[in-house]
Amino acid sequence: MKTKKTAKSVKTAHVSEKKKKAVLDLSKLLKEKKTFLIASIKNIPGSQFQEIVKRLRGKAVVKVPKKNLILKALDSSKEEEIKKVRKSISNDFALLFSDIDCFELAIDLIRKKSPSKAKVGQIAPEDIEIPAGPTDLVPGPAISELGSLGIQIQIEGGKITIKSPKIIAKQGTKITQAAADMMSKLDIRPFSIGFIPVAAFDNESKIFYPDIDINPDKILDDLKEAYERALPFAVQIAYSTPETITFLIGKAGRQEIAISNLQSQKSETPKPEDKTSDNIKDNTPELNSEENK
Repeated sequence: MKTKKTAKSVKTAHVSEKKKKAVLDLSKLLKEKKTFLIASIKNIPGSQFQEIVKRLRGKAVVKVPKKNLILKALDSSKEEEIKKVRKSISNDFALLFSDIDCFELAIDLIRKKSPSKAKVGQIAPEDIEIPAGPTDLVPGPAISELGSLGIQIQIEGGKITIKSPKIIAKQGTKITQAAADMMSKLDIRPFSIGFIPVAAFDNESKIFYPDIDINPDKILDDLKEAYERALPFAVQIAYSTPETITFLIGKAGRQEIAISNLQSQKSETPKPEDKTSDNIKDNTPELNSEENK
């Protein structure tokens, strides 16, 4: 009698050696490198992407793996904190592995952004102004194009000169076709393209930074403002530091002069005369000589 087979054959997914090696390489970088940073590479042309990667050589290893591969590498890590990075990984991302501090690397990425031309429909990051001055545009269709944007011009030496600056796109508004075309002709690039830091993990401190929003120029301005406020306060409370000692010595010198002048004024002020005896004498009634006899 024949017996029926009850066990079903289990299908196993085939994973190529190439994918296994990719996951292994990512796991090794996660373990060995100090910094693991996620950056958005959305809307970056291939040529500019390669240029950024080239400039990062010696500072960071850049990888653009498939999402499922990096997720497997994260899951294989023994560090529970690093697994939080999963939430920050989306489409169009790059991974940067480095021995540089994650915030230092993020600032370096921001400073390596390249200027980019405006496209129709993009939102102006700030007021975009066509500056006054000479251009390389020759009279022709450009005259009417500039006029449609409300830009005043004049012809000088066979070229168009813009008489006064004109804002053609206000902050927060969409770039129009006419504005985009004119900015392209004048080589005005109001946007910047580059890796945008999203999140990072510090492998030494085991700290995950979910949101990295760094503006180096603003940070520098804030530090300058804080220093300008802190310095006079430190001098006021006589807090001695290498930065305040010169001011404190000057302040002490001025106070010494002020005290000396005050003492001099007191010493020069005449004392009030003692008129007590005169008052007694004046108030004593005179006796007649006959009564004194």
